[in-house]
Order: sequence, then structure tokens, then C-alpha cells
Amino acid sequence: MVGRAATVLALFAGLVVYYETSSSLWHWGLWGSVAWISCVLIPAVFLLVLLALPLRDTQAGLFLAPGFVVLAVILTSIDNDLWSNFARLAAAALVGWVFLRVFESVSWVALVAVIIPFVDSVSVWRGPTKTITTKHPEVFDVLSFAFPVPGEHSAAQLGMPDVLFFSLFLGASARFHLRVGWTFVGMVAGLGLTFAATTEFQALGLPALPGIALGFLAPNADLIWRAVRQPEKVSDTAGVGHQ
Repeated sequence: MVGRAATVLALFAGLVVYYETSSSLWHWGLWGSVAWISCVLIPAVFLLVLLALPLRDTQAGLFLAPGFVVLAVILTSIDNDLWSNFARLAAAALVGWVFLRVFESVSWVALVAVIIPFVDSVSVWRGPTKTITTKHPEVFDVLSFAFPVPGEHSAAQLGMPDVLFFSLFLGASARFHLRVGWTFVGMVAGLGLTFAATTEFQALGLPALPGIALGFLAPNADLIWRAVRQPEKVSDTAGVGHQ
């Protein structure tokens, strides 16, 4: 645990330094910036969530979730962009793990992973998300996590529901003994490809949950199918992690 805590602190410190200095860094060009955010920054940020996974089943996690929600609201209200950004990340991740507690089996999580991309797509293209991003961008700013572009005063943004479901699916992969490592890789790859597609098609925004959900389902499809068909055998694998 000491080693994990030290890793979290070192990674967080490195991210803080980058966030504080990003606008002063050398501009890498459009696709250089896309590659940096997709292949380095997104994985580094969500590595914090992966390293914090042990909190998902603890009482501390239950108490920390509302605490970080309140902290995020306070920091956002006083325009502290850096710390409110990371407070929102922690709040969404912890709330995702609290929400995970209501799922009794991996089949429930898989069903959500199948349905939620369609809901997200409708919301982004014709629903509330489109309304917010096009008519009330200041609202989206406070309901998203920012990934600063090096050498610019701009950032790619990911909505808090996307962070919440990333956390929920990652937590589910650990709780139900799926492939945690490959789930993480799959989901950050899905996010990176979504960001690249948004840039390629010059879209105001594309739904992120399809990539996140596919990143969860694809590396675990056989294990989920086995659990759905033979739920009575799930307990036989308790305590066995698949990486």
C-alpha cells in the first residue's frame, strides 16, 4: 500500500506540473497534440483511477465520494481550475464505485455497457448534451474534465458521466474478477480513438461512452458470457484476478 500511495503521489505531482505549465510548452502541431493527449495524458490521468481501485469496496470510499463532490463544487465556484478539475475526477470516480454497489452480477454491468452508448449518442447528437455544448458551453466546462493541449490555452474535455462510467466499468472488472489490466487498456484506447475521430471529423464533440463500453466488453466478452450462462460457477472463481 505504501508503494501504491507513493506512485499515486508521484503521478499526481507530475500531472500538476504539466497542467500548470502546459500552455508554455512547445506546440506539437495538431496531430502531435492528439497523439500526446490520446497516448500519454489520458492514460496517465486514468492511471490515478486504476491505482485508487482498492478504495472501491471500503467505507472510506463511501465517505470520500460526497466529500469530493462538495470539494469540487466549492473549488469550481471560486474558479480554481486546476484543483477543481482533479476534484471532479475524484468525485466522479468515487461516485461510480458507490453506484457499482447496486449491481448484483456482471450481467447487469454488461447490460448497462450495451445500452448506455446508445443513450449517450442520442444525447450528444440531439439531446441534452448537444444543447449544453452548443448553447451553454460554460456549463459543460464545469461538468467536464480537461486535458490541456500543450502550447495552447485550450483543452480537450471529457464529461463527468464518461468519467463515472469509466470508473464503474473498471471497478466492475475488479469486483467480478475480469481482466482489469486489459479493461483499462481497452477503455483508454477507446477514449483516445474518440478524441482522434473528433479531431479528424472536426466535430464539436463525439460520444465517448461507446468507446469506453467497447473497451470494457471486448477484452472480457468470454468471461462475461461464461458468467451469464453459468452464474452458479462465478463463486468458484472468487478471489482469482484475470489480468
